[in-house]
Amino acid sequence: MARSESLSDIETSAGPRAGARGYDEDGRLPFESEFLAQLGSRVREMRAVRGMSRRELARLAGLSERYVAQIEAGKGNVSIVRLLRISLVFRGDGTVA
Repeated sequence: MARSESLSDIETSAGPRAGARGYDEDGRLPFESEFLAQLGSRVREMRAVRGMSRRELARLAGLSERYVAQIEAGKGNVSIVRLLRISLVFRGDGTVA
């Protein structure tokens, strides 16, 4: 950090902030929020088609039930590796954990 920069200057330049023009309350662009909402809906749909509870999906994928709920709600950032774990459960390849 250059001596002339303050911590607030770095925080401002580090990325989007909630309430900034074009960003939602989670600091995302609209297309990012839409993507996460669609992803969450699809995970919820796939789980329902297979008659699984959130708890069961979480256990089989080696994730917390709360994390699965956040994905389904379109909140939080989804790790590609964790998404892979969920997809392997849906493919029927058995438990991941």
